[in-house]
Amino acid sequence: MTLVERTATVAQAEYACLQAAERGPAETFLGLHPAGAGAPLAVVIPAYDEQPTVAGVIADIPAEAAGLQTEVIVVVDGATDATAARAHAAGALVCEVPVNRGQGAALALGYWLARARGAQVIVTIDADGQYEPEEIERLIEPIVAGRADFVSGSRRLGAELTTDGMRHAGVIVFGALISLLVGHRITDPACGLRAMRSEVTAAVTLEQPQYQASELLIGVALNGYRLAEVPITMRDRARHTTGTKKGGNFGYGVRFARAAVHTWRRDRAAARRPLRPEKIQNS
Repeated sequence: MTLVERTATVAQAEYACLQAAERGPAETFLGLHPAGAGAPLAVVIPAYDEQPTVAGVIADIPAEAAGLQTEVIVVVDGATDATAARAHAAGALVCEVPVNRGQGAALALGYWLARARGAQVIVTIDADGQYEPEEIERLIEPIVAGRADFVSGSRRLGAELTTDGMRHAGVIVFGALISLLVGHRITDPACGLRAMRSEVTAAVTLEQPQYQASELLIGVALNGYRLAEVPITMRDRARHTTGTKKGGNFGYGVRFARAAVHTWRRDRAAARRPLRPEKIQNS
């Protein structure tokens, strides 16, 4: 059986796990972009009403990183604007879901599509332009070199060019909380720029429709995968972007903490062995 055939078989076996609202869009996507025919590095972008910025983010993603050819998969999650058209025109592979379910659900679908396409490594980046796509190579280097299974960007190790003091404090507080829960030092538990071996996304339970950052990070740690953090740059949302969908800082913090604690309670029995995360400072 060829790689394309094996990948298509796996995708078919996992199809039943998709939500009802996702199955039609997933079928349409794979009809246009067949299973097993993708690039080894998939950059997954969840997007909801990101018409002003999504094309610029896609344009800045390198065609190759750390020796791996790149393709961009944008999951448009019930957008009411021209996000899908802008992403398609910019050269991305677009899966458009007609209902808004949340960033976590959009990412989970993006992971499935990337695995179906045959990706070896999956990167996530937000569609609002707060992260620097040129830092993707630094992000995936520990994975390509075989030193890590999951790599998260850290604005605290890099540059946090933001003006929201409450969010900054929240990163520190929740970093301490998650470090305590998983037994590893985590400096930035909510970074949207991260990379992982594709099989990690299938092995970890992902149920959160919105707050997947903590769920994914805790699940990866408790399942014994090798973790790393690398310095990245995070900026404020530009003036022309659409507003944040996360709500106010207090409500966001409560929901983030609730998701983190729930995931820890659910997954702690799966802990295999204590693995010290590899801390990457500068390359």
